Amino acid sequence: MMRGHMSWVYVLQSSQNGRHYIGHAADWRTRLSQHNCGEVRSTKAWRPWIMVYKEFFETKAAAYRREMQLKSYKGGEAFRRTVHG
Repeated sequence: MMRGHMSWVYVLQSSQNGRHYIGHAADWRTRLSQHNCGEVRSTKAWRPWIMVYKEFFETKAAAYRREMQLKSYKGGEAFRRTVHG
């Protein structure tokens, strides 16, 4: 499989107020940097962000499905179990 199709699902936590952000990206390190440099409008106000969870997927479609699943859990017990073990 071509590397360009691989994706990561990630969960960030704001060091400022503890809120979470869930997303997916081909390169999680670059995306984390973008979040912390203020390049992502939806997370700019709550910088800095730390990576608290990530999962690897062979396809972008699979990563997107997992992202939506985690977002449906957000704030609930299933989310806490997934992100915080």
